[in-house]
Amino acid sequence: MKRFRPLAILLALLFALVPNGLLAAESANWELGGHAKSLNLYREGDPAGLIDDSFDSANNLRLDLARPLGKESRFEFAVEGQARYSDADALGMERENTANRRLDLEKSRWEERRFSQRGEIDRLNLSGSHSGFAWNIGRQAIGFGRIALASPLDIIAPFAPDALDTDVRPGIDALRAGRFFGRGGEIGAVAVFGPHKESNSYLLHGETNLAGVDLLALGGNLRGRDLLGGGFATQFMGMGIKGELAGYRGEGVGTPDGDPREDFLQGALELDYRFAAGPLCALQYLHNGLGAKEPEDYPAIFLSAPIQEGLGYLLGRHYLLASISHDPHPLVTLGALGIWNLRDDSFLLRPLARISLGDNLSLELFWSFNQGASPKENESPIRLVIPRSEFGAAGDGGGILLKYFF
Repeated sequence: MKRFRPLAILLALLFALVPNGLLAAESANWELGGHAKSLNLYREGDPAGLIDDSFDSANNLRLDLARPLGKESRFEFAVEGQARYSDADALGMERENTANRRLDLEKSRWEERRFSQRGEIDRLNLSGSHSGFAWNIGRQAIGFGRIALASPLDIIAPFAPDALDTDVRPGIDALRAGRFFGRGGEIGAVAVFGPHKESNSYLLHGETNLAGVDLLALGGNLRGRDLLGGGFATQFMGMGIKGELAGYRGEGVGTPDGDPREDFLQGALELDYRFAAGPLCALQYLHNGLGAKEPEDYPAIFLSAPIQEGLGYLLGRHYLLASISHDPHPLVTLGALGIWNLRDDSFLLRPLARISLGDNLSLELFWSFNQGASPKENESPIRLVIPRSEFGAAGDGGGILLKYFF
């Protein structure tokens, strides 16, 4: 993990900007918010017996500050800390968010121990607008695409399809400028700065509405890969219809940490509908071009650049994803997520209940069922564990997520 040397300097600058210190945030010029979250996750051991049952507890505290600077500019700052307990053999609950960050604004302690701490500055940016032109410079949140479950156009720090906590998008170091026009039209450019010059991204994007259809376009270079993509979003008889497609020219193909192939496509079609009785349902087909055709190739895909950078999270090629959400009571939401690997016939099913415990306080209870062919062992000439399915290689697991916003 990176060292956090600029933190003291940045905090000193922040205090200097705030009249009468940080407590002045209660004044009308400052916006103060944040959250406290506790994610406690139990995992059963994998079917191959390589990993024992485990327990993780990640506890986060976040503080958000924002202040207008004049009539058309804004300053935003957010700091987040995590205290985590993990069994010695437990898998990490989250991947480090370093692929799209140039500045060293993170610090961790006791990484190899069961109890660890981490802190980071997740927002630090200035933004402004004038006569339809908008800009933002610094650590900020950027998202593309319209598809909810797994968006091929959401290419900068996207959430995993089975992510539990998606309230706050991770911050990235970027420069963004755009021009708004018409009704919902926009054209813009984004430069994202990674740890090295070779990991920078330079993108152009556009959006407009034509005859009731939202059209999206995206192109440029993503951490060394040329890409071109587009999408649409519309409605028909109350049903939402969204489609997205992105094509990539692979980088570093054939190397251990490169892309899996010379060219690959990410594409999806999603339908959503809210029934009169209340349930909201979504169904999506996903073509995961960076994935493997056969399960024995999953380990190589897992180590490839797209997965390690967070561009993708699934290891196979073809998927069906589905979700349902219903509010049987104003304080209770019941839902479920399903991800089915069509190639190896394995799936994940996760029912979830969200209960409102008070103003800005909620509790989520969930359990994930993983079904599929278990890995097989090959002891000649050396002992190897060969996966036969994606979700069959993982044990079931569940837990609770407690969230409080202030």
